[in-house]
Amino acid sequence: MSLTAGVDVGSAAVKAVVMRVDEGEDRVVSRVAVRVRRRDVREVVAEAFAGAVEEAGTRELDYVATTGEGEDAPFATGHFYGMTTHARGALYLDPRARAVLDVGALHARAVAMDARGKVLGYKMTSQCASGSGQFLENIARYLGVSQSDIGPLSLAADKPETVSSICAVLAETDVINMVSRGLSAANILRGIHDSMAGRYARLIQSLGVDGVVFVSGGLAADDGLASALSRALSAGGRPVEIARHPLSAFAGAIGAALWGGFRRRKLGMGGAAWASSPIPSSSGA
Repeated sequence: MSLTAGVDVGSAAVKAVVMRVDEGEDRVVSRVAVRVRRRDVREVVAEAFAGAVEEAGTRELDYVATTGEGEDAPFATGHFYGMTTHARGALYLDPRARAVLDVGALHARAVAMDARGKVLGYKMTSQCASGSGQFLENIARYLGVSQSDIGPLSLAADKPETVSSICAVLAETDVINMVSRGLSAANILRGIHDSMAGRYARLIQSLGVDGVVFVSGGLAADDGLASALSRALSAGGRPVEIARHPLSAFAGAIGAALWGGFRRRKLGMGGAAWASSPIPSSSGA
């Protein structure tokens, strides 16, 4: 048994977990998510990690793994690529998954994997596409809609308006025109969800995936987007099921912690990899 931490550094938020890794009895001990909000990312990384360690009630960890943009974290034992960590985290949260759709603030990527978490292929949207979490957040802000209301409003739409542009700037212009025409926020959001879901479905279908696709990242909690994705995949004719979990946003951090435990066992590493008092401060010290 070992105690490992995973820190997933994204462009909009940093997620950190501490896990008890015990080959078949793995479990999440603590988890913390902190939004970046134009702050120094190093400070946010230190704050999230410190919060997860403090919540876990320990100052000794056997392995500290980072993923995403966290290569330079001073407290890390090792770093893993985001594709492998999201694949492993998805399998932990839903062992049926054979692909993961990671919807981030700047882009989305679909990753196919086997039952052991080995990555078999991946596809990614471009950063300028109107299919990112940041784009949806910008639209919601313009419409005066809270993040928690986006999904319910989209599900209540009766006449969704199509948003066809793949350019975020042009798509935002489309939305401004829709508002000037008096279209409801619900129909605008449903149209945006349908557009995003169509793009995501093409990523998944290009990998030839059947079975269960797990959705990770911050937008996994968006019921409107999940519904739109299910419709888009059904239209494609492939037997695909969408799966989500309350910890979907932490899939990358969970995968990093699990891979850290695996690497520690394979290398025969002993002793605590990180033991410090006090816990790193939010200033990164």
